[in-house]
Amino acid sequence: MPQAIHISPIDNVVVALHPIAKGTLVEVDGLAVTALEDIPQGHKMAVKPIRNGENVIKYGFPIGHATADAEPGTWMHTHNVHTNLSGEVEYSYNPSPELAPLPKVEAETFMGFRRKDGRAAIRNEIWIIPTVGCVNDIAKKMVADNQDLVTGTIEGLYTFTHPFGCSQTGHDHAQTRKLLAALVRHPNAAAVLVLHLGCENLQHDQFVEELGEYDHDRVKFLTCQDVDDEFAAARDILKELAAYAGQFKREPIPVSELVVGMKCGGSDGLSGITANPTIGRFSDMMGQRGGSTVLTEVPEMFGAEGFLMDRCINHDVFVKAEKMINGFKDYFISHNEVVYDNPSPGNKQGGITTLEDKSCGCVQKGGTAPIMDVIGYGDPVVTKGLNMLYGPGNDLVRYSGVLGAEDQHEGGSRDIERFGSLVFTVRRGRHDAITPPLQVGDRLGRSAVAVQVDPFVRAPHDIDVGVELAAVFDRMYILHAEGFAVAHQRTGVLGMVGVFGEDRHVARAAVEGALQHLPPLFGDRKSVV
Repeated sequence: MPQAIHISPIDNVVVALHPIAKGTLVEVDGLAVTALEDIPQGHKMAVKPIRNGENVIKYGFPIGHATADAEPGTWMHTHNVHTNLSGEVEYSYNPSPELAPLPKVEAETFMGFRRKDGRAAIRNEIWIIPTVGCVNDIAKKMVADNQDLVTGTIEGLYTFTHPFGCSQTGHDHAQTRKLLAALVRHPNAAAVLVLHLGCENLQHDQFVEELGEYDHDRVKFLTCQDVDDEFAAARDILKELAAYAGQFKREPIPVSELVVGMKCGGSDGLSGITANPTIGRFSDMMGQRGGSTVLTEVPEMFGAEGFLMDRCINHDVFVKAEKMINGFKDYFISHNEVVYDNPSPGNKQGGITTLEDKSCGCVQKGGTAPIMDVIGYGDPVVTKGLNMLYGPGNDLVRYSGVLGAEDQHEGGSRDIERFGSLVFTVRRGRHDAITPPLQVGDRLGRSAVAVQVDPFVRAPHDIDVGVELAAVFDRMYILHAEGFAVAHQRTGVLGMVGVFGEDRHVARAAVEGALQHLPPLFGDRKSVV
């Protein structure tokens, strides 16, 4: 196993794949450097002289500048590297002449649920959606009292609690309506009970107007203050919804109908060379088959724009991307905050030094495909391929934005029949989502370790050793989409601003026996043993 990885030929640092002791000779890409001090796993070591004020180059891009002279073998981290970020940037659009969508490949199928309006889903659940936080506990009791209705092809009865729906005005109130309506429209919900209190700001008529046209057999409403016994009334409604949801059975559906959100959390210095580029390859493969992927976490694009801006498919998309990134920077600046107050203490402990360092690893999830569109928070995806979504870095808030991107497009033709899922890379541990997440890595930091930029598995705790990680992940994802090998444990409600969902702790989906018997989704795979 190599001791370090030199990501780009122009980098003046390498990343330690294992702890490197002081005095160790490190040989990589024709370079031979002796460590002048201990280098922790995931951290950076200089392999060329770096002068005070000179840029530190990783991934082929500047991730900050040195604050002191550094000789080859020096540990490069927060004590001697500082960000280059400040405020808004004027970007220029310089696409490659070869910029074009990746070559198309015939779409395979997975076993999913086809809804009556033509949309596809990977789950068949009944959801209770509170319109106001005052009925959260009522909704949770309704879920607990009616678990006997989860039979046949119905895969669960859940509620998505939140603290909103009252004491909000203007844009905040509108955003709550928008996201709750997105939940109701989400095709993973075979049937939905919308639960009102009765006196809240978010009134029934308001919500129905926001929701638009809907299937009256699929969506039912209950206002607690209008009935003597809301639990008895809910029981009757949920019986009707269970009868409706029980009609659906899994059937073959082209993977071209997938819309998959991508995110990372608990990142460290290895995330950008292991799990994140694995998801990037998956994103490329989805786009080639006519599917759509969604890249968000805008503050974690700051400093990595070089990976993104020139990949916009045309100038109009570039302008939207520029407005999105500079608009988010302006949000910080207008509140008297710096744009680079990131990474977190855990990120730094794992080897991420600056926001540029973190961002360059984060955007690896976007693969190499052109960026086809840029969409607003909670807006639906209407374009095939890779999309960027206006959303924050906060895990739970951006889940909500991705969820909105996966609902039914309102107005005009429905260009994409969409359903929702999330792929989530993690090094230091985080498990929560409102659409079913598939995690790459675990909370013990045992995710795959790269031996070159295209990642390969070398961690027996995660996936079968010696198999290319991206090759295994495609099969894992289809297992996940088909409802197999994923354990959902809902253990409580996450009460955070912008969050509409329960905590779903996800066990690793890489069950070796199942993987052995499931054909690969994206063609033949080679062994790299």
